[in-house]
Amino acid sequence: MTMPAGAHRAGFWAAAIIITAIVVSSSTGEVFMSAAMKSVGDLDKIRERRGLAGVIRAVLSCPLFFVGLAFLAVAFFLLLLALNRMPLSLVAPVSASLPLVVNAFAARFFLKENVDHRRWAAAVLVCIGVYLMAH
Repeated sequence: MTMPAGAHRAGFWAAAIIITAIVVSSSTGEVFMSAAMKSVGDLDKIRERRGLAGVIRAVLSCPLFFVGLAFLAVAFFLLLLALNRMPLSLVAPVSASLPLVVNAFAARFFLKENVDHRRWAAAVLVCIGVYLMAH
């Protein structure tokens, strides 16, 4: 059975949308988690003062933690969807590597972290690798 004209193109765009959604939701979740942990403070110091229960209370009382958790849950279920529709040899490397690139930008521009030249070089190499894998 032959595929109708444009079916391959539609499949490409569906895959691109799912992978983009995975990358965006994963990176967004990680940024919120990082912001949550920075707002909570040093967990070792909290544990010394209030014990493990105090650490758990401190984390669970931070709303940013739950926002990050929600985005990471969305990313997980999108990953399951992608694995159901696309080959593992494509989904696993792309969904694992592209968030590294997005996280570098998010760390620099949203969290105001210092991202050194080695991390930018790594992000460029990841992009080159994803491009080579896709072609």
